[in-house]
Amino acid sequence: MAPADGARGVRIPGRLLLTTAPIVFVGGKGGVGKTTLAAARALSLADAGRRVLVLSTDPAHSLGDALEVPLSDDPAAVAPNLWAAEPDAEAAVRRRVARVAEDARRAVPHEVLPAVHRHLDRAASAPGMAESALADLLIDRMDEVGRRWDHLVVDSAPTGHLLRLLDLPALLTPWVVGLARQRERALRAEAFADAVGEGAPEGDPLLERLHERRRRLERAAARLREDASVTLVTLPRRVVLAETARAVERLTGAGFRLGPVVVNQIPPEGAPGPDGAGALSATLERFAHLGVARVPLQDAEPTGIGPLRRLAPLLDTASAPG
Repeated sequence: MAPADGARGVRIPGRLLLTTAPIVFVGGKGGVGKTTLAAARALSLADAGRRVLVLSTDPAHSLGDALEVPLSDDPAAVAPNLWAAEPDAEAAVRRRVARVAEDARRAVPHEVLPAVHRHLDRAASAPGMAESALADLLIDRMDEVGRRWDHLVVDSAPTGHLLRLLDLPALLTPWVVGLARQRERALRAEAFADAVGEGAPEGDPLLERLHERRRRLERAAARLREDASVTLVTLPRRVVLAETARAVERLTGAGFRLGPVVVNQIPPEGAPGPDGAGALSATLERFAHLGVARVPLQDAEPTGIGPLRRLAPLLDTASAPG
């Protein structure tokens, strides 16, 4: 599926509209203002008449604060054409464990179930389970793009989490394939022992779940590279510049498309930031090949639909790559 309007952005003479890809991830180091800018970007698309869902995958959950509305797992209308959601990762893990337990109840001997439940209880608190559950929720929303939504804007957790989230579908696919093969071998062994035959019985719920999960992950991995773009937010500070530069290298190396970089909280002229005026020049030069959008330091925190709408025009254009 070709990216709508181009995944990198739409060119006009000397300028570059920030990406209008169907799926946009807004990421960066913690504290750079990515949640505010993700909300403003989503609002700008909604004001242009597109159906937009802005979704937080950041466990800190500040999207509701930025929009000044309470949010939950279910998308809530927050402005014309704009919906927002903040999924609960722990609740998603509990739902996943409950589904697996139900599949096990239907597929494994009754005497084995206590051991299965003990394993699931341990797995629920294992490292990475929350990220995996969030990835499942994200895939659900990605599948709705083109039907329920024209655009999905993702307010991601800080850079490291974003990189893991984008890599997760491709990383999990071989693991799920391996589990499916193990299940098929076990079913063939059971069938042989029962003198039923050597083929795996049809309708095994665990095997069906594994095959469906594999197909979902394969679709998600392909769509992330075809229909998605990443907008990184940075600050005119050398330590943030270094982390953003590493993220650019890792994302482009993994085959993801990047839109223009947003340089946020630029101090007024004559009032250099903590690292001096040289940090801003270095930041603009470092990301010139992607294009850069400049957002001045605001007098007050832009929260709520009105202030976000006033901030949005600053994101509508960026300098063209050079």
